This record gives sequence, C-alpha cells and structure tokens, in this order.
Amino acid sequence: MRKLSSLVAAGLVLALAGVGTAQADAEPANQGQQQVVAPPRGKAAATANPLYRTGRLADSHCSPGSLPRGSTSAYKRFLQRVTNCLNSSWSSQFRKAGLSFSKPRLRIITKKVRTPCGPWSTGADGIYCSTDRTMYMLITRTQLRQPFALGITRLMAHEYGHHVQNVSGIWGYYWSARYSSGKSMQLQLSRRSELQAECFSSVFMSTIQDSLPVDQAEWDYTVDWFRKNGAKGWPQNDHGRGPTQAAWMKRGFGSGSPGSCNTWKVSSRYVS
Repeated sequence: MRKLSSLVAAGLVLALAGVGTAQADAEPANQGQQQVVAPPRGKAAATANPLYRTGRLADSHCSPGSLPRGSTSAYKRFLQRVTNCLNSSWSSQFRKAGLSFSKPRLRIITKKVRTPCGPWSTGADGIYCSTDRTMYMLITRTQLRQPFALGITRLMAHEYGHHVQNVSGIWGYYWSARYSSGKSMQLQLSRRSELQAECFSSVFMSTIQDSLPVDQAEWDYTVDWFRKNGAKGWPQNDHGRGPTQAAWMKRGFGSGSPGSCNTWKVSSRYVS
C-alpha cells in the first residue's frame, strides 16, 4: 500500500509512561442520578475494573474531516477533533461505570520535547504522560507528506487508552506492582498495559468505522503490519510480540467493548 511509510511512522509510537496540552476539564460521571465513585484500588482495579461491565463503547459519531497533505494547521485540527471524539466516547463510558472522569490535555508538537515523565522515547511519535495527564503528539515531515487518517487516529486512541488506564485506577495497580517486581515481571506488566491500550484503541476504531470512516482493507493491512513489525521498534519485549499485538487489536475491534480488553486476568501466554 502507498500508505506504508506513514503507517510505519504512526506505528512505532506506543510509549509506556506517558507525556502532552489543552486544558483538562473535569467532567462528572453522573448526571444527577448515578453516584460517582473514586477509582478502584489494588489488583482488582486492573482485573475487575467497572469499565469492563459497561458494554460496547459509546459511539461519538466521529467525523474529524479530511487530512490533506502538507498542512500543519489541518493536521492540528484533525488531532483536536479526534481528541474530542475520544473525550465524548470515554466520558460516556465512565459515566456508565459510575466512575469520575477527567479529560487529558493535548499538546501538539513539531519537535521532540522533554516531558515531566522524562526524555522523549526513541522512535515514538506520540506519548501519554501520567504526571501531567497529557498526550504529546508529534507531527513529523513524513506524516505531513503522507498523512494517514486511520494510522494517526489509531495512535491517538492508543495514547488515550493510557489515560483511561490512569484515571480508572488501572495504572495505580500497574505502577505499584512494577515497583515491587523483578525485571522479567516488569516486562510482563508493561506488556499487559501496552496490549490493553492497543485493545482500547481498537475498540474505539470499531465504534467509528462508519463515520471516520475505517476502510476494512486498510484496517486489515494495519493489523497485519503490526503482526509482522509491531515488536521491531522496541529494544526489549515490553509491548508484546507482533502476533500478540495483532491478536488484541482484532479482539478489541471485533467486540467494540472495553470488557474484551482485560489483559490483567489472562494467562501470561496471551501477553507474550
């Protein structure tokens, strides 16, 4: 496909810690009837999170418009609109779960920056930083020359998935478990986190397949690209093998539900 180079650029972007900035507005999860509860804590926050029982992700009817070549302003507008779509879908989902929700910040950059989470990750085009709850999205010259709407939307939805983990309490367990684990277990925990974020991303892509739209041939090609290349951008196995990444992408896209993305309760062989 002609979009391969853009897909590669957008593909090697799944950062672990998180780094980004538009003002994060607090949005209550209830509308006067449902009680809002604090994010759960401990292992159950990851293995039995209330989000898993909320059914199919709310459809934001996302239609961010065209993504023409060579226009930085159009690219920024596209990223902001996709973020608005993600805010709409996930805020509704948190409301159904009875969890409080806050939007992430969005910071669009044209060169790599140091974030509150540390230096920019090698090979990354986007990062979510939990310290300032910000998605940092890098617009590269390659992306401007060969924009790929599906690829950049999938990437944003992945980084947003880390924000979902953060504000839902999942990352509270993840980081505490990492702190007390050895190297091998740390890598496994990282894979559980990254594969869940990728599954969350695919859930979102499933709900907007008609309005973005998501061309089925392009999506199948994207999944196959990750199956073959998804692990190549990382020096250690902290994101999962390519076939494992592709499997969770298929799972999320096929179900459209966050409940299909519980990477914390499955056997280690499913997050290899």
